[in-house]
Amino acid sequence: MQLELADETPALPAASAKRAWARTLDRALGPLIEIPAALLVVAEVVVMLTGVVSRYVFHDPLIWSDELAGILFLWLAMLGAVVAFRRAEHMRMTALVAMAGPRLRTFLETLALVAGLVFVVLVLHPAYEFASEEIFVQTPALELNNAWRAAALPIGFALMLAIAVIRLLQTADWKMTLAALATGAGLAAGLVALQPVLATLGNLNLLVFFVLGVGMLVFSGVPIAFAFGLATFGYIALTTNAPSMVVVGRMDEGMSHLILLAVPLFVFLGLLIEMTGMARAMVGFLASLLGHVRGGLHFVLVGAMYLVSGISGSKAADMAAVAPVLFPEMKARGAKEGDLVALLAATGAQTETIPPSIVLITIGSVTGVSITALFTGGLVPGLVLAVTLCGLVWWRYRGEDLSHVARPSGRVIGRSFLVAVPALALPFVIRYAVVEGIATATEVSTIGIVYAVLAGLLIYRQFPVGRLYPMLVTTAALSGAILLIIGAATGMAWALTQSGFSQTLAVVMTSLPGGPLGFLLVSAVAFIILGSVLEGIPAIVLFGPLLFPIARSVGVHEVHYAMVVILAMGVGLFAPPFGVGYYAACAISRIHPDAGMRPIVGYIVALLIGLMAIILVPWFSIGFL
Repeated sequence: MQLELADETPALPAASAKRAWARTLDRALGPLIEIPAALLVVAEVVVMLTGVVSRYVFHDPLIWSDELAGILFLWLAMLGAVVAFRRAEHMRMTALVAMAGPRLRTFLETLALVAGLVFVVLVLHPAYEFASEEIFVQTPALELNNAWRAAALPIGFALMLAIAVIRLLQTADWKMTLAALATGAGLAAGLVALQPVLATLGNLNLLVFFVLGVGMLVFSGVPIAFAFGLATFGYIALTTNAPSMVVVGRMDEGMSHLILLAVPLFVFLGLLIEMTGMARAMVGFLASLLGHVRGGLHFVLVGAMYLVSGISGSKAADMAAVAPVLFPEMKARGAKEGDLVALLAATGAQTETIPPSIVLITIGSVTGVSITALFTGGLVPGLVLAVTLCGLVWWRYRGEDLSHVARPSGRVIGRSFLVAVPALALPFVIRYAVVEGIATATEVSTIGIVYAVLAGLLIYRQFPVGRLYPMLVTTAALSGAILLIIGAATGMAWALTQSGFSQTLAVVMTSLPGGPLGFLLVSAVAFIILGSVLEGIPAIVLFGPLLFPIARSVGVHEVHYAMVVILAMGVGLFAPPFGVGYYAACAISRIHPDAGMRPIVGYIVALLIGLMAIILVPWFSIGFL
């Protein structure tokens, strides 16, 4: 505003002029990053769809489609991570930051930005070296120089560096900025000065970097990907002889699994389901079926989350699709806001194993467990937790007064069912295609996108084209944030493995009393804690490769183990005060977090009862394999 009136007002102070210049540069840079990221999402859908049509319609597989998709995928991951960085949407633990005073909170927010700046500065040159070495590699099908793919890493980090500098210039309190920069520089200089001491500590450095270091960074609000990356870079640079380029190489390895391409595709599919009215149709049918019974709409919430989770794979998308449809009527019937948000958060934990969950896809990519087996095994555990939640709902609402609620006629129910059939069919088609081996998870997500587009255009007549671009950018940002965490956690897991920690952990875990049951109980407790601090995907990527081989060695089926750790992690993720999933539910519901603190205790207990049933009865996880 001041820039537009420059001819009529006194000259701006130097600091204000710099902030205005930085805002202008940021606004100009935004579209230059977001438009290519959105186009890459479209390109991935087109490439994968071309491969699917060629394979299943013309029975002539394209040998280059997966290769091209892999090249574009790394660019999508890095540009998406840049978009998320610019929007401050990288996953972080903010519970303690939110409790701090205004000055301290501002300092911690600035420090988190500085941490990201330090990380990208440290990895920028190694990323350039890594891309330079890829010049000597040629892709087999397209015969392209692999540097075209690897260049995404240094370019992505360079863009993050530019954004971090712009953000610091925009900071109103330059003293706070200098204090955060001084803190970051002081910590780095202190670690470098202590290098001779660190070299003598051996595996105690794991405690220094990966427990104390990561813990301090995560609890101070630094995005989890940068916390993992900084700890790994510091450990490798200061305590080993490995080149720093190893960090970038491990990140590239973690982010390049083609199965992870299902992540952005399912995220986009989930947004399409909400936009085209398919989610509303499903919820409407369930409401007509159960809305007239005591606690009926709460049962509908549990069932709707079960169905919608089978489509989107994104918990935020699930909750955003269901809550706005149900909550107004639930409030009109007298439901308390705290109970609503508590149940919404609990259903988020309940549906973590329902395919095509992104967490299931991640486990398959980092542990080698069959995606088909995970998709098959995930349905019943989610149903078990739904039963325990519905049991509590029945008890709490057994005296609800529904004298003012009319029971819909069979004709009304039948009409809502016919409207919902196209939407209800999609999750079953997805699961059937993957479980029967008809198509991969990535291919099914592409088919689902085409199905949702056609359903929106031809059946529900709800397809606002103006929302497509923001949805594509959101897809890129969320996917980039997830994939950067996977890359950073892959590097951290490699460092832990090379240190011999995995062997030590195996010895400790296999010697636990109680055999397989003891191992499962300890794992459940550990992942509840990890889920509350690190969120789901980082905990899985970091500890999955270490713990799944141990589970097999003690006689626990890998699919059973996957269900236990995913649900335990989900309980931690959605349980206050640290679980960020709970605060996401509050933000989507527009309900203050304090309102749900007491009601959620009962739902967490119900989830734990269901989790214990899954631990004790392996059949729930592996009975249909």
